[in-house]
Amino acid sequence: MSESKQFLTVDQANQRLPLVRSIVADIVELYDHVAQRRERLAEIKSLRPDRQSLVDDVYSEEVEQDERDLEREIVRLRGFVAELQGLGAELKDPTIGLVDFRAKLEDREVCLCWKLGEDEIGFWHDVDAGFGGRQPLLVGAATGDGTTEDVTDAEA
Repeated sequence: MSESKQFLTVDQANQRLPLVRSIVADIVELYDHVAQRRERLAEIKSLRPDRQSLVDDVYSEEVEQDERDLEREIVRLRGFVAELQGLGAELKDPTIGLVDFRAKLEDREVCLCWKLGEDEIGFWHDVDAGFGGRQPLLVGAATGDGTTEDVTDAEA
């Protein structure tokens, strides 16, 4: 089953930013928490002796509870990512809150690029260029093929 891509204009993407911003802020915070919990669990497991004793059983229960909590947090993260996708946003980096929105520029697919902390969508890049290829959304911004076009008027 193929997933149809949603193409947005800059205005449409900016209209979604208040909700996207809130979801991405939750993702960044929860992702950091999940990473820390994973690290702690790995550390605890590496220090735990292989032998089983009454004390080990108590720690085992605690580790198992932490693992269940971690799994619930991962499920929440997946839910946040699904919410973003429903808004036409693709999470690119959960540590810094980097998001792309698909758009059309002339006859090619590009990404409108936004990062947590930015007031509005102010950048775009070619699909294969990624964050390093970000270019400002300016009237007359280069499209990459030698022509210029107002990227802010890109059609959905």
